[in-house]
Amino acid sequence: MKHLNTFLVAALLLLGVGVANAQDENNPWAIEVGLNAVDVYPVGIDDKGRLPEATKGDLFDEYFNANDHWNILPSVSRLSVGRYIGSGFSFTAAGAINKINKLGDVEINDDLTYYSVDGEIEYSLRDLINGPGGWFDPTIGVGGGYTWVDDIGFGTANGLAGVRFWIGENLALSVQSAYKYAFEDDYGIQHFQHSAGIMFKFGGKDTDGDGIYDQDDECPETPGLPEFNGCPDTDGDGIEDRNDACPNTPGLAEYNGCPDTDGDGIPDPQDACPTVAGLASLNGCPDADGDGITDAEDACPNEAGPKANNGCPYKDRDGDGVLDKDDQCPDVPGTVANNGCPEVTVEIIKQLNEYSKTILFDYDKSSIRQESYSALQSIADIMKEYPNTIFHIEGHTDSRGSDAYNMKLSNERAASVMQYLTTIGMPANRLTSKGYGEERPVATNNTAAGRQQNRRVEISLQK
Repeated sequence: MKHLNTFLVAALLLLGVGVANAQDENNPWAIEVGLNAVDVYPVGIDDKGRLPEATKGDLFDEYFNANDHWNILPSVSRLSVGRYIGSGFSFTAAGAINKINKLGDVEINDDLTYYSVDGEIEYSLRDLINGPGGWFDPTIGVGGGYTWVDDIGFGTANGLAGVRFWIGENLALSVQSAYKYAFEDDYGIQHFQHSAGIMFKFGGKDTDGDGIYDQDDECPETPGLPEFNGCPDTDGDGIEDRNDACPNTPGLAEYNGCPDTDGDGIPDPQDACPTVAGLASLNGCPDADGDGITDAEDACPNEAGPKANNGCPYKDRDGDGVLDKDDQCPDVPGTVANNGCPEVTVEIIKQLNEYSKTILFDYDKSSIRQESYSALQSIADIMKEYPNTIFHIEGHTDSRGSDAYNMKLSNERAASVMQYLTTIGMPANRLTSKGYGEERPVATNNTAAGRQQNRRVEISLQK
């Protein structure tokens, strides 16, 4: 039991120290020096502990009988160190010494030595009663500790009540009464410990290190200037950051601290073109040709034109009767029906297929023979003249072999032609390919000549 009590007291102390390390308000530390009085009488009559019932009275009986019941050492006998935790709570570690020569109404000849070490969590009612900064500061709290009477120690659980009278910003007179319940039923001593002392608070903080105390610093976490109550003026323009719409760029008071780099009377944050003088109607951007379109959005900034044509005058560069704005092929004459691009005629398809007839493959393979490269180049050159047309490459075989094999071979040969055309400059998105096997003969498969015509690559328009 003794070791358990010691552990509980140590845990209370460690808990208090751990909490007290949290961030605090200004002047978080407090030291108190004073006297303490020990009274074993008004604790309630029972047979617990080492003192006989005759030395005890009812709870709070003759509570203020200092002459008869209080044991007081006539010297500094109590020292405490406290730290503010936050939200009215503080933690205090206290140590006291005393001598006991009064056990209730009984005086003893041989004084008993008294030592105590306690940890206390206290709550201040100051702000609730007086508002911040009031002089009257009642407190309540709980704690735990360890007490030795004539070298016999026991753990205690403590209930606290006290009051501080602040006679200065950091100086107070303090009185407190603590009821200490002893854990040990055999040799513990229930008692009251009263104390009175002088308390001094210190440890005021300057979080941002700007030489201005946090309690006087309107920007306590950001280094600032005295003329701005501790708040910064990052850009040095004489306008503190809180009132500066552009805190990182020197500016003018008339523009709330923002600059007007191009001098057009429009502050940079509202100026869509802050480095070039412009017009207010165009959010500070220029319009060199006066067509109502900002130069940045005008494809022809020095030549007036309608917005529908991106600020350029309507033109027809290729002279095909389709204005450039509507012409998908503005540099190649075409037809209106084909959006200004040239149309592929039947003659062109015939020409492409004349070339495609000469494409040769290795036997029973899809690899193209080298002597076909010039024909393929001619095909690509013709296709490029029709930039908005998609061409379809068909692969065909004769009827020899199985249907599945012929379909596979025709697919591979059509894909091989398409792949080669992309390597010599044709965009892949303008080509498709498919094999049809022996499904579409153009001649009889009963003769060698007919079968040769059926083994072919054809080019058509993608439908």
